[in-house]
Amino acid sequence: MDFKQLETFVMVAKLKSFSKAADKLFLTQPTVSNHIQNLEKELKSILINRQSKYITLTNAGDILLKYAVDILNKRDNALFSLSEIKGKIEGSLEISASTIPEEYYLPRVIKEFQKKYPLVNYNLKKLSSKEVLEHILNGDVDFGIVGFRQKNIYLDYKSIMDDEIVLVSLKDSNYSSIIDERELTKLPLIMRQKGSGTREIVESYLDEKNLDVDNLNVIAFVENNQTIKKMVALGLGATFISKRAVENEIKNGIFKEIRVFDCKMMRNFYFVYHKNRILSPLAEEFKKFIL
Repeated sequence: MDFKQLETFVMVAKLKSFSKAADKLFLTQPTVSNHIQNLEKELKSILINRQSKYITLTNAGDILLKYAVDILNKRDNALFSLSEIKGKIEGSLEISASTIPEEYYLPRVIKEFQKKYPLVNYNLKKLSSKEVLEHILNGDVDFGIVGFRQKNIYLDYKSIMDDEIVLVSLKDSNYSSIIDERELTKLPLIMRQKGSGTREIVESYLDEKNLDVDNLNVIAFVENNQTIKKMVALGLGATFISKRAVENEIKNGIFKEIRVFDCKMMRNFYFVYHKNRILSPLAEEFKKFIL
């Protein structure tokens, strides 16, 4: 068993495709297939189901994947430590994050991290908080940044910043600046899709008031914050959104804040990773830097 075979196996498992793994590793597809076949011969186990067009792992493949990721990360940790001695840290850092940290938090953090490690490059993926957690549990990514905690014995969360969810509308709208539950149910609303941290927080507060999304006058469910802001700017309705995302619009008099339930909707953002997996050296360094 060599590192190249393990790298190939992990990439096929992550991308669920021999051809995509070949492109990512700059190998030919026959070479990728040979790496997997040689690994299976050595371990005397079938690792990948090939009966259908979709790539899935066998039970043996699932077991190996957990160890393979740790083995490769340990190797990278050793190389990273040697690189530190030489004063040369480089590599690619993959960061999965939900919308708000990806748009309003990570650019500043990366700028500061880049000053310390100028040879590092970055691959940012914007996913819903729920998707980030699923990718970590599936072994697709080392860590992520999310807007809510999902109870799971395999996940560890470190709080890195707080955030407020506000209800905003177009400044010139005729909506009151303070509303109660009854008025909220009549307000035309644009809501985030399920799986977003914002949606989770709003649903939690609605539950405290014995309400749910079905009680609201939702005119659209939208995935993208920028689209939501454009819809609000066109006067289509109001929306619950991170205050970080609309600070400029409120400051410039485009949006106005509407107080609802006479309370604040606060949340934390978390650096989250798998408890039982060793982080890659760059991921570990990034974690230390953020915390």
